[in-house]
Amino acid sequence: MTAPPDITARLYLARPGFTLDVDLRLPGRGVTALFGPSGCGKTTVMRSIAGLTRAQPGRVVVNGEVWQDDAERLWRPTHLRGLGYVFQEASLFDHLSVRGNIDYGLKRTPAGRRAVAIDTAVDLLGIGHLMDRKPHALSGGERQRVAMARALATSPRLLLMDEPLAALDAARKAELLPYLERLHQSLDIPVIYVSHAMDEVARLAGHLVLMDDGRVQAQGSTPELIVRLDLPLAQGDAAAAVIEGTVEHCDARDHIVTVGFAGGQLLLVSPTARTPGQVLRLRVQARDVSLALAAPSDSSILNVLPATVAEIRTDSPGQCMVALDTGPTRLLARVTQRSASALGLAPGQAVFAQVKGIAVVG
Repeated sequence: MTAPPDITARLYLARPGFTLDVDLRLPGRGVTALFGPSGCGKTTVMRSIAGLTRAQPGRVVVNGEVWQDDAERLWRPTHLRGLGYVFQEASLFDHLSVRGNIDYGLKRTPAGRRAVAIDTAVDLLGIGHLMDRKPHALSGGERQRVAMARALATSPRLLLMDEPLAALDAARKAELLPYLERLHQSLDIPVIYVSHAMDEVARLAGHLVLMDDGRVQAQGSTPELIVRLDLPLAQGDAAAAVIEGTVEHCDARDHIVTVGFAGGQLLLVSPTARTPGQVLRLRVQARDVSLALAAPSDSSILNVLPATVAEIRTDSPGQCMVALDTGPTRLLARVTQRSASALGLAPGQAVFAQVKGIAVVG
């Protein structure tokens, strides 16, 4: 039986005041996010995988191709690693049109290794109408989309994205995220995505590496890691659960979409048209989940899910984080200590989790 594709990176790098020491085993398909505070080593990991920074000792293997193995004195230079790199700033050639920038990436790729149809990438990124423009005539979001198309034109074996949305305002970021989703869903190219924005990670990444101070705190499935109460992701106001489900019904009059998932159904408001059968990734923030011991009636809340308390931890003075199981799916609820005491919350207890339809983000 053939082993599934994977990416392994064992990297050690010592600098004054900072040491990187990581051992990564990542899926060879889909999006892996490196997440953590500024200065924790995310970009250093990415640059080491790219060969722009040399970890010593180090070993990097991408879907069976050995890019570095210091034990065997093997080193493949960056230009022979077959990777695409997208930075915070688009860094386009100002004297070239959009078409010229993309052609530059294409010309760097031997004809026999061209695996990405440029027309497909242009269509997925929605830049067909921009091909004759120069970079100065593009918005920040458009420039980043062109940078992604140029990276894809090299038919990379691995796509590295270093906080590609960090330089954009909220509106441009919201504009670009759907294009990133389409890109990752449609092209079979593994992606390593650096970010310190959990909303991006929750929406895009199937696999997550949580880093701090040059080391890996945890790595695994994104939906599983972000609800672990022993990790910092499940603490504070930004704590949330990620739920993957399928569109079952769309009410065009009220703009309500019903999404089925392993554990029940969620109703959410969606101004964007959805199609039955469409797979959605939903984000439910812990602060938007309230708890009750009995199913409420005559309430404006659209979602009431039977659940079982799995774990309770103090989150901050006066507040608790409650992990809830709704079938095999885990939610988080952030409630006051007074409410937890009044309800007598304890592991194993049956409760009802209440989520407003307007609070579910998909």
